Amino acid sequence: MADKAGPSFAALFAALPIAVMVIDPEGRIASANAECETLLNLSERAMRGQPLESVLIPPGEPSRRDNQGFSAFDAEIEIVRGGRVMVDYIEARIPDHAGWRSITLHHGATSRRMGHSVDRASAARAAIGAAAMLAHEIKNPLSGIRGAAQLLATDGNEELTTLITTEVDRIAALIDRMQDFTDTRPLSLLPENIYPLLDHARRVALAGFARHVTIDERFDPSLPPVLTDRDAILQVVLNLIKNATEAMREQADARITLATAYRHGMAVSPAPGRPRQPLPIEICVIDNGPGAPEDIADHLFDPFVSGKPEGQGLGLALVDKLVRDMGGIVQYAREGTPPQSVFRILLPRGSA
Repeated sequence: MADKAGPSFAALFAALPIAVMVIDPEGRIASANAECETLLNLSERAMRGQPLESVLIPPGEPSRRDNQGFSAFDAEIEIVRGGRVMVDYIEARIPDHAGWRSITLHHGATSRRMGHSVDRASAARAAIGAAAMLAHEIKNPLSGIRGAAQLLATDGNEELTTLITTEVDRIAALIDRMQDFTDTRPLSLLPENIYPLLDHARRVALAGFARHVTIDERFDPSLPPVLTDRDAILQVVLNLIKNATEAMREQADARITLATAYRHGMAVSPAPGRPRQPLPIEICVIDNGPGAPEDIADHLFDPFVSGKPEGQGLGLALVDKLVRDMGGIVQYAREGTPPQSVFRILLPRGSA
């Protein structure tokens, strides 16, 4: 029989999808909800009664926070047990309870950049149409040029014809990449254990283009299955590892970390007017390289945008397309101390 009285405050507090803690007048933690436990990787029992600063280092000067409302957006806070996290930090007084405060820790670096995905989707659709048309129109004359060059080679013009065929092959390879980008066939999405796929991507990278890079793993062992396409997610992770490797080609201490986490309450609308969809599975490719140039950091996933002199700007655009085809989003950020480049993939879970 249903409880006509409805859920208690304690049940509602525990179920909030945003990390919240309550601080008493002495500056000690009185309570913390489940999302806060997950974010800080610490149980409420361990936090209760502890000074706030023994659990995390709040942003801003203490004088600005004492008994006053305080907000810091996209703030990087230090967790005393280790690590840093980018959040929207909001501290507020509790009315009619002198000295009591609530602190909300919203994963701001992830949540507020959701809007970029919708903008990128429209730009990508236009670019896909243009790329598909160019790929179709250019490839036919290229095959004719290559055939003519081979015929010229029989007349003793081998040096020039070799140059022609080499350049034609290079352009044809670029067209092939464009055709990958323009593939609109639906993916086959199934619940998958992500760890064998990440391990395979790691071994492929270490055996080839990333043989001189250290690749670490930082996994959540309790991660449920993810709804994904095996080939697509492998291509995405390999592209991101390759991108990180190329960004650190001159770096002696090049290091990449593959990380996973479960983000309770994470949801995003795939398009304006569409309902928010849960995307709790987080996969990160993190590197200690210099990061993207500031002038293109917000446009890394746009087609034909690249920070590399020799880049065509299709690799990360393809990553974005494949992740969106799997119902997820991908983001870039600089986080931590010292700063690291984080490519964060958020995907739906594969089972209830």
